[in-house]
Amino acid sequence: MYEEYYGFVQPPFSLTPDPRFLYRSESHDIALQQVWQAIRRKEGFVVLTGDIGTGKTTLCRTLLEQFDETTFTALILNPFLSVEELLREVLLSFGVVSRDALKRGRLSTASKHELVRTLHDFLLSLVTLHGSAVLIIDEAQHLSPEVLEEIRVLSNLETNDQKLLQIVIVGQLNLLDVLATAELRQLNQRISIRCSLKALTREEVEAYVTHRLWVARGATSVNFTPKAFDLLHAISGGVPRIINLVCDRALMAGCEAQTSKITEDHIVKAAGHMGLEIPRGKIRGERPETSPAGSRRTMVAAIVILAALAGTAWYLVGNPWATLADRPAPTLPPPAPRQVQPSLAALPIPPDATVNPPPPGPGTFVILVGTYESLRQFAIADAALRTKGLPIYTIDVPLAPGDVRRRMLVGRYQTRAEAEQANLIVKPLFAESRVIPVAYEWFRVIP
Repeated sequence: MYEEYYGFVQPPFSLTPDPRFLYRSESHDIALQQVWQAIRRKEGFVVLTGDIGTGKTTLCRTLLEQFDETTFTALILNPFLSVEELLREVLLSFGVVSRDALKRGRLSTASKHELVRTLHDFLLSLVTLHGSAVLIIDEAQHLSPEVLEEIRVLSNLETNDQKLLQIVIVGQLNLLDVLATAELRQLNQRISIRCSLKALTREEVEAYVTHRLWVARGATSVNFTPKAFDLLHAISGGVPRIINLVCDRALMAGCEAQTSKITEDHIVKAAGHMGLEIPRGKIRGERPETSPAGSRRTMVAAIVILAALAGTAWYLVGNPWATLADRPAPTLPPPAPRQVQPSLAALPIPPDATVNPPPPGPGTFVILVGTYESLRQFAIADAALRTKGLPIYTIDVPLAPGDVRRRMLVGRYQTRAEAEQANLIVKPLFAESRVIPVAYEWFRVIP
């Protein structure tokens, strides 16, 4: 097993929806914040969609972990339920009844009206306790119209000033088509927030894999080459589930070869085992397929370039067909001196720059001010921030031999809210500053 060979504490690319492995890409982070804010504001009805394998269930489980003890939650994973079965599962998940009571008690034969009344009484009891209830239904594109209509009715359970039940329905992209049908128009009009998960970009694929390796505690013993990431993104289309499957097989291949460097050859072997198609031109040494129209455009462009070069030669040295003795000596202007920024890898740190290690103590979030490739840029940023009295520290990130970037950060902070408050001081000076998790501070590419 490759987990033992690479020293992983657990499989890094398991398909189980473990919240610890959630990589918060741009679309994942936006969706999580939108759903969370809608629930906190008690807006009632939220829809989350995403293509197959984009991490919807993992995001749902991550959301559940963020609630405190005053919030009762119910996660329904089986969409193939009748109305009565759904109501019983909701009561069971909220802890209103036990499973034994549902099997043998009075509620086992209760009508829909009795089940809804029981749920309503429970939700009303939470008002005096300043509690709340959240219902999340996964794979909602498979729900029957009758169940969806019942969900609309449940969303109407409310007092004069607030909703008693916040409902989040999660499904694939065709869930939006289901909700847009005429028979579900009333339900569709009650949706307050609609958010969607997208596939990962090339940079996000690299950050996603690095994040999962770090969580599995094996990131220092195995690494993927840049070309391996290029091919992985091309094969998977940025879909996390496919990335997991390919990476799992690629690590098996790397373990068999007794290597800690995963190359594009390992990715090709993994894709072959899974029967995945490899895009043409993505394998080393293979020429990309060119269409006839593309070939004609290339030929025309080459002719234009050659004609331009010939005209330039005639202008500079006269008739290109004359002998060398007949041509006048060319007089070309001297090249302008090239301005080279001092490299962080080549020059010492200026004495007036602040270069600090991360501050001691726990912290979950930091403010990323910027990443600089020259000492001059870094010194300017450092001087601008030094007067603010914020805990500044830096990290040197080597991208390649002789290529070092200096990352300036502010922190650390226990909560994102604290970091965002501090970022209000940084933002007027550095418009691109943003809050990131501490786990990303060493990444070559910050997600």
